Amino acid sequence: MTRADSDEQAVTAVERYRERLGSVVASLGVPRMPARVFAALFVAETGRLTAAELAETLKVSPAAVSGATRYLTDVGMAFREREPGSRRDHYTVRDDMWQQAISTRAPIMKHVVEALRDGVAVVGTDTHAGRRAMETVNFFQFLEKEMTGLMNRWEAHRATLTG
Repeated sequence: MTRADSDEQAVTAVERYRERLGSVVASLGVPRMPARVFAALFVAETGRLTAAELAETLKVSPAAVSGATRYLTDVGMAFREREPGSRRDHYTVRDDMWQQAISTRAPIMKHVVEALRDGVAVVGTDTHAGRRAMETVNFFQFLEKEMTGLMNRWEAHRATLTG
């Protein structure tokens, strides 16, 4: 057996899945290390790990974990918690984090729509740039309307799954 073979056997299915999930999250635009840390938290049974546990799990430096957790907490993909009386932070992901991530984007889309409308006023409705901006405005307005109904239907469906 070669060293490469033994290294491959040492990687568990969970580790492979964690790395795959991290790659998928990175493909969505999240930097690589925060994506890996997010995946480690997501795959952890409790959804909760300390910085030291993350560094050990991912075989990376504490500094890499520190930067990654700062990014994740800043963008709302993870949360920092501390047990009463403890000096160690725990990083967590919420069970409904994807729903929360999507629903918190509505205010951002409203800002984009406002900026695009301002742009249409500047470049004019009779230009290709203006038509492109209006197409995006119309899309975001449609998306916002549909997302509200979709989130309501999801909550009703989710209640049937847990209840």
